[in-house]
Amino acid sequence: MSQSGVIQELIESLKLLSGIGPKAAQRIAYQLLTNNRSDAMRLGNALLSAVENVHRCPRCNGLTDSDLCSFCSSTKRDDSELCIVENVADMMVIEQSLSFNGRYFILMGRISPLNGIGPHEIGFDKLLERAADPALKEVILATSFTPEGEATALAIGDLLSKRYPHLNLTRIAKGIPAGAELEYTDVNTVAQAMLNRRVK
Repeated sequence: MSQSGVIQELIESLKLLSGIGPKAAQRIAYQLLTNNRSDAMRLGNALLSAVENVHRCPRCNGLTDSDLCSFCSSTKRDDSELCIVENVADMMVIEQSLSFNGRYFILMGRISPLNGIGPHEIGFDKLLERAADPALKEVILATSFTPEGEATALAIGDLLSKRYPHLNLTRIAKGIPAGAELEYTDVNTVAQAMLNRRVK
């Protein structure tokens, strides 16, 4: 038996979040309403403020409440490197790895012809403008290794190599995860690791 009124609306709204199923949504809703109400108010106010004030960064497509995001406005980042990712979450994973100090460009997803998503829908026009920066020397394609991610990387590579042949285009490597044992790694990952091997 489902709840009615505002409680059910809260549960249904929570179910819209990625990774939140019906039971988790119900549990979160009850926790918000039965525990400290000030925490629920704080969450609600923060969400409302974010929805009203956060927008896409005009330079990289990231999220910000300022004119430019902190990555684009920083003077300490390397203008010669541009890393292309599918979404903000992917950018944050790379940032947390402390392995990159260049600039980012965030696509609005990835190419998926079956779902009607082509180059225009994910911001290729804006990417071409961004790649025209004279300081730029290397573009790193950091899309996922799904069929759609690979197709997106291929399309971007073709587009940029024709328009800006002076740019060095690279693709993030794929292979055995750090700390993994070979016998428990799937054969496709092992095959990619062998193909992407480098001189030690």
